[in-house]
Formats: sequence, C-alpha cells, structure tokens
Amino acid sequence: MTARNKQAKQKIAPSLMQWRFVVVVVAILMVFGVLTVRAAYIQVINPDQLIEEGDNRTLRVLNSEVYRGLITDRNGEQLAVSVPAKAVWAHPPTINNPDKNALHDVRRWEALAKVLGRDVDQLIKKATDENRKFVYLQRQVSPAMATFVKNLKIPGVHLVDESRRFYPAGEVSAHLIGFTNVDDEGIEGIEKLYDKWLSGTPDSRTIRRDAKGRQVEVLDEAKGKEPQDIQLTIDQRIQALAFRELKSAVHYYRATSGSAVVVDVNTGEVLAMVNSPSFNPNNRKGVSARLIRNRAITDTFEPGSSVKPLAVLSALEFGSAKAATVLDTSPGWRRLGGSIVRDSKNYGKLDLTGIIQKSSNVGTSKLALSVPKEFFLDMYYNMGLMSDTGTNLIGETQGLFNEQRRWSDFELSTLSFGYGLTVTTMQLARMYAILGNGGVKQPLNIIMSDEQKETERVLSEVHATQVLEMMESVLDEGGSGTKAQVPGYRVAGKTGTSRKAVKGGYGEQYVNIFAGVAPVSDPQLAVVVLINEPKGDLYYGGDTAAPVFGQIMSTSLQLLNVAPDARDVSSIAKNGGQ
Repeated sequence: MTARNKQAKQKIAPSLMQWRFVVVVVAILMVFGVLTVRAAYIQVINPDQLIEEGDNRTLRVLNSEVYRGLITDRNGEQLAVSVPAKAVWAHPPTINNPDKNALHDVRRWEALAKVLGRDVDQLIKKATDENRKFVYLQRQVSPAMATFVKNLKIPGVHLVDESRRFYPAGEVSAHLIGFTNVDDEGIEGIEKLYDKWLSGTPDSRTIRRDAKGRQVEVLDEAKGKEPQDIQLTIDQRIQALAFRELKSAVHYYRATSGSAVVVDVNTGEVLAMVNSPSFNPNNRKGVSARLIRNRAITDTFEPGSSVKPLAVLSALEFGSAKAATVLDTSPGWRRLGGSIVRDSKNYGKLDLTGIIQKSSNVGTSKLALSVPKEFFLDMYYNMGLMSDTGTNLIGETQGLFNEQRRWSDFELSTLSFGYGLTVTTMQLARMYAILGNGGVKQPLNIIMSDEQKETERVLSEVHATQVLEMMESVLDEGGSGTKAQVPGYRVAGKTGTSRKAVKGGYGEQYVNIFAGVAPVSDPQLAVVVLINEPKGDLYYGGDTAAPVFGQIMSTSLQLLNVAPDARDVSSIAKNGGQ
C-alpha cells in the first residue's frame, strides 16, 4: 500500500465516525423532544384526561342513606313504608381473575343460584361478563338471603345496601297507593303521582383517598333533599271494611268486578276507594294490567236510574214542578217520536216521591221535558258528571257525554233515566256528595290539606233537602232499595241497573249500582257501590249493590261516631243496639 492511500484512509475514518455520532445525537434529541412535547401537551395544553384518570383512582363520593317518604292514612296508619334491603352484585374482573379462584368451587355457585332462584349457568355467565365491571345479580333480597350470600364468601360477589317498599295494607289499598319499581321510583297510583315529593336526595361528601384507601381530604359536601311524607284522607278502617264487603259480594254474585267509594260530604274528602279483584303490591309476579287498573276512576258505565234524582231536581229548580206535584204515568208508557219510553208496570198517578221510589221512566221523562233543554243539560254539568272530580289521580277519566246541537225528546228522556252518558264511580260519588252537602259543589280530594277549597252552590239547599227526603222512600217498603237499610239511621239512596252497550244495541250484561247519603237529618257520608256483570238470577242493583251499601254505610257511621237519627228508635233495639 502506498503512502498516499494510507493517508487517504486516515482522513476517511474520522469522517465516518463523526457522521454516526451526529445521527445518534439527533435521534436522542428527537426522542427527548417528542417526550417533552408530549409531556407539555398532557400536562399544560390538555391535562383533563390525566386528571380524570387520577381522580378515578383517588376520588370517592360517599352518600348517606335516604329512604322514600311514608304514605299514611288520615289517622297516621302506615300504608307504604321503605325498609332496608340488600342487593347482590358481582365484579366480573375479580371473578375472571385466575388468582382469585372465584370459579373453582362450583358448589358455592350452585348454592347461590338456588337461593336466588336462578339457573346456575346463566348466573355464572352474567357474573363473568368481560365487558362489565359491575352487574346486579339480584335486587332487594331478604335479610336471610343476604346472610346466606355473605356466608358463601364467593370472591367478586358482594352485597350493597338499598331499600325496598313495603305495603302493610296489601291488596286493600293497592289500587290507590300503587307501587314502585326496583329503583324505588313510583310507577302507579299515589306513588307515581307524588314521586318527586316522596323521593329524597342523599347528603354527599366528595373525598380523596390514598393508595391504601385512607381518607386524606374532604373536597366537597352537599346537603341532600329530605323526602316528604304524605297523609291521605283515607280512613283505613273504612277502607278495609269496604274492601271486605265488596270482595265478598263480587265473589258471591260471580261478578266480573266491583268498586266502592265513601266520601265525606262536608269536606269532599275520600274516606275509602276500593276495587275488586285486587292484587298484592308486595308480590306482583304474574299480576296482569287488568288487575292493576283503578276501576273506580278509570272504568265508565251508564248510570241508569241512579241519576233519576237529577230530573226531579231540574223541575224543582226551574219551577215546572213542586214537591207536591202529581204526574199521571198511565198507561205505563209514552211514545216520543218513533220510540217508546216505558215503565215496568202502570204506576198511574205518582207524586215526585213516588216517581223516585218506583223509578218511573215515564215520570222522569215528563219532568225532563218540562224544562228547557239547556237548563236540563246544565244540571248534569253542575253536578260534576261531565268533569274530573278534583282528586287528580292518574288515569282518571271524565266519562262520555255526546254533546250535540239538536236533541230529540226521546234522547232527553233516555238521558233522564241514565242512558246516553257514561260516568265513573267516583263521579257518581261526587254527585251524591253535592246532594248531601245541601247543593254545594266542591272538588273531591285524596290528600290531607289545610288549603281552602273553592266551593260553588249549584242547587238550592231547600230542593237538595227535599230530594234527599224523597229518596228515603227508595229504602221503604215498596221501594227497590230495602236491602240498603241501616238500622238506626235515615238513609236516602237510589238503585241503578243498566244494561251494558254492545255493538248494535244493548246486551244481557248488567251494571248494578246503589248510591246514597246518610244520615238524612244531618248528611255526613255519601257511598256508591258498583257491581259489574253479576251472574245468576240476581242482577238488579237492589239485590246486589244495595246490601253491600248497607253494610259499608252502617259500619262507617258507627266508626265515625255519627249519632243515629231514625224516626223509629225502636229499630235500634231490634237490632241489638247496633
């Protein structure tokens, strides 16, 4: 090798080494530059994600326990309470962790599935869902079940506190009170209507914990909202009595259903509202929507003869008749246009009391046509049959009234004896409460309140009293409501038996009604009983609804210590002083 070549190699070697050094230095600088930029980005420009991840590991929100408010009757008896309960939940990451051996002992899972009433394979599949970190296995378990689950000591299966709604009255007040779902949210009845009122929000504290789970800092404290209790106007004693009598009657007469309402005529407070068949709100498994419906406010029917007093009131109010007026109903029928209005027999001459007692269609037809059409129709509006009752209960309907510009005489006549309109049991109770209150109309209410209610006089007190006295005859010998008599008390009432409408006319199914007020000398209660579609030979209101009315009215008056007012005091002694 020549001296020149050696010199050239000596010049090239240092140059190559210098180039590699530069590349390494530049690469290192670029890496540190990228790290610096990334650190600046996540810590200065966009630190939220890092903060959030840190908070997820250290921040905890602690909530105090809060239970749903109580629902009580007017005397403080509890109708809905919240009781402590447990929920069984699983943590899939722990269960799926092979180091924990959560799935090792299959017998424990079989025992867990058995106590929860679940299939073991489905239970394990749910508890090992890799896409979830929290899964409920069972909500609102009993204390005994919770203790059993705790003793199983399955890794990843835990218990958490919650509350469960309990209804001491069971099926007696189920339709009115309603119920909640597993998340303690009201979904029916009073529970739903006043859900926000009954629900509260817990006190909360936001704290920071260290790696060992120790509290190191309290960051925030928030005061929750206390749940409110609700007191109903219902008297659970009367409620239970009404339900017992109604349930027995529905079963005895093999009826499809039944409803009963008791109202304090002076205050408009609903003391009882029951339906049969009912359901157990504490165990709703297999309960159909048909049983949950509050029929007293949702189901409508043609009231039949129970509204005949309105025809008498219309004539008295307008002046086309007086209390002593006598009408000739012979020969027991009359032709109106191409249709005929008829009675069950020829009653001949009847005064207004006789028209109500004998439930004469011809008589009420003549009274209805003796006043201007508008005046007669207004009577139905004024008596609350075409509007809501004021309770504001969920599902309440206003009935059906085919208002039309032109009314034939026959249509007005049929309206006078309760056909051509539909009402609810609650609306009919309001009508009789107005009668009992001397013609003063006020909204019905279901919640105890000191607020002054708006009232309106829609009838003369004199005429309201006169009609009540006329309606007493319905329970006398010869009337259709003798089975509704209440020993020791004067009772004014009216039977109603209406056929149910079917396509093309009326079928052979009946609605039986008895509505009344007592005591007549100083009205306190209005009671309406409805028996829907009774089977067998007894299908008149006087045979089915009237006896139930009598039992409910009798015991209710005694429970409220209402003094007897019977003209014949000996009737009390004959019945054992009851």
